[in-house]
Amino acid sequence: MDAGVHLPQIDFTATPLDGSHLAEVVDAARDLGFAALSANDHLTFPSPWADGLVLLAAAAARSGEMELVTSAALPVLRGARSFGAAMLTLERLAPGRVVAGVGPGSSRSDYALADVPWEERWTRFDAALGVLRAQLARHGSRAQVPLWVASWGSPAGIDRVARCGDGWLASAFHTTPSEFGRTRESLAQACHRLGRAEPPHALVTMWTWVTQDTRVAERVLASLLAPALARDPETLRGRVCVGPAETCAELLSEYAAQGCRRVHFWPVGDESRQLRRLAEDVLPHVVAAPPVSTG
Repeated sequence: MDAGVHLPQIDFTATPLDGSHLAEVVDAARDLGFAALSANDHLTFPSPWADGLVLLAAAAARSGEMELVTSAALPVLRGARSFGAAMLTLERLAPGRVVAGVGPGSSRSDYALADVPWEERWTRFDAALGVLRAQLARHGSRAQVPLWVASWGSPAGIDRVARCGDGWLASAFHTTPSEFGRTRESLAQACHRLGRAEPPHALVTMWTWVTQDTRVAERVLASLLAPALARDPETLRGRVCVGPAETCAELLSEYAAQGCRRVHFWPVGDESRQLRRLAEDVLPHVVAAPPVSTG
């Protein structure tokens, strides 16, 4: 299992996001050996929100060999051609390291702000995928910019990944290790029916705060994450890397046993220290496992 890092986009701890803060996070991720940087997408959010495409572009010059991933962007609301043009520009800044992860979005507020009917999101998303596949055209033996499709695991969503995706983005706090394994098996079967190999995947939006103090972990879960995400704390408990290092390693080992090969972590503040804790105290203790058979 390798690891990616979500760039800081939400003001959880009143630490202003400026150029020096972003540079510190990117440098820490690069120097600690993380494989990718990623950023999510919203037009509006209950907490202060930094635009993901801008952050990825700002991070490109100091990102080393890390991939730059949208996890996931909203081509329906941004405009498919406009988003595709942005991805092709990012590819010029970071050749061979850009992944265009896309989804329809799950926020009615975003659709309302863009004046796009919520009920049309799926038909518009399918149309956007067609535009993007043509725009991010294949050159030689690879896609100029791979197009990864986000899905929480519904049959229709997994069928869409199998038909249209160069990869699959799964959402950490919308699944469990066992659910991830079943969905991955369904994706492999859907791809087999289409005569193609199972595509790569990443488990994104793994909220993270590694601490041995269980009272602090509970405060992060109940007072920071749950309100920001409009979730009941109980729906997040056990699905995110919030708590002692050994508990986080156990959760990740369960994902590894289900064939998960990449997780993107989103620290809830104090990013450089949290990334070091992941790199030194958590990831070395994730039990490696062979991929689950999809035969």
